[in-house]
Amino acid sequence: MKEVVLDTETTGLSIKDGHRVVEIGCIELEDLIPTKNKFHCYLNPERKVSEKALAVHGYNDEFLSKQKKFNEIGEEFLSFIKDKKLIIHNAEFDLTHLNNELNLFGKKKIENEFVDTLVLARNKFPGAPASLDALCKRFKIDNSKRIQHTALIDCYLLAKVYINLIDQKEPKLNFQNINQDKNNITPENVEYYKKVVKPSSEEITNHKEYLKLHLKKNYF
Repeated sequence: MKEVVLDTETTGLSIKDGHRVVEIGCIELEDLIPTKNKFHCYLNPERKVSEKALAVHGYNDEFLSKQKKFNEIGEEFLSFIKDKKLIIHNAEFDLTHLNNELNLFGKKKIENEFVDTLVLARNKFPGAPASLDALCKRFKIDNSKRIQHTALIDCYLLAKVYINLIDQKEPKLNFQNINQDKNNITPENVEYYKKVVKPSSEEITNHKEYLKLHLKKNYF
């Protein structure tokens, strides 16, 4: 089964304030394993980036003004996600912004089946922090390359979080050459693993004493 892990960055929080998408990142999974297929682009939002958004992703107006507009990549994006389940963290935010771009582009809303990993995390760990960083910490996923939010790096992290959230046995994979270069982001050393809990020395001692006591009761 093919799925697409998707993330966006924007000029600000709300489309009601005219905010637009500045980056789209997608990676394809097949049977939960990342394939070589990905979709990534920066976008000219045709407006200024808010100060808060700039602090999050670091894409300034000068850099974005040189990028393509959504109507130049819209068809390619729709083709990439066609008939695939979407995996998104806080899906309402990303889908609202993408559907706004599609509306401006004269296209219908995204109707793909999707999984919101934020909802999954809140249901699985009620009351616990459910941000991407918090989930990486919980599952011992290395997010040291996430100095700022960038859509493609967040997708690779979210893929690992998603696999842990649905309790699947994870393959250990290696990819080549990930550099957090805004113009050349490729995967590197993406490792999947489950958390291993080892008993303490005190727990081992207590277990041995328990066995000795019960063996005596049962056999002597």
